[in-house]
Amino acid sequence: MFKVALTKNLIVGLCVLALTCLSSCTQQVKFNNVDISGSTSFSPAFELQDHHGVVRHLDDFKGKVVVVFFGYTQCPDVCPTTMFEMKKVMELMGKDANQVQVAFITLDPQRDTLELLEKYVPSFDPRFLGLRPQTDQALEQVVKGYKIFYQKVASKDPQNYTIDHTAGSYVIDKKGQLRLFIKHNQGEQTLADDLEKLVKIN
Repeated sequence: MFKVALTKNLIVGLCVLALTCLSSCTQQVKFNNVDISGSTSFSPAFELQDHHGVVRHLDDFKGKVVVVFFGYTQCPDVCPTTMFEMKKVMELMGKDANQVQVAFITLDPQRDTLELLEKYVPSFDPRFLGLRPQTDQALEQVVKGYKIFYQKVASKDPQNYTIDHTAGSYVIDKKGQLRLFIKHNQGEQTLADDLEKLVKIN
């Protein structure tokens, strides 16, 4: 009888432990930035040329956390400040930063040649990658997929236009799932904390 009671108690204990673990494991991770996990209104997949001339797809970066930012190299304010902020985030993350891929997608492929992207993007961090749509159709497809607003603002010089655009960034997890929208100028530590959480999720 003692052995049977002990066995029953052991089984009950293991069941409680399993349920506790299950409850803990299924808890949602709380992020500082906007959690858009599970949203079906976005299409984050892309086919773009990197600044080395290699055609890249989102699936190429599975196993890494991907930060996607849309901008252009002649942007006077938002783009360089965002890229510099991401540089500081990578420094804060230390060795975990090697599990993060920052992707800068140009909204201005007309002026942003591969050569220009190759000089601009890695100047903030050699690990950063510049991506360029090769056609107008490719640009519209990726912009639509991420719900990015952009609009050319003309000037007297046709080649000296600026582009108004969405200032936020997107974060994709290691499995290729869209997880976060990052508002502009959230602060390096806030973003680093969120990326660290995603890096630790397998």
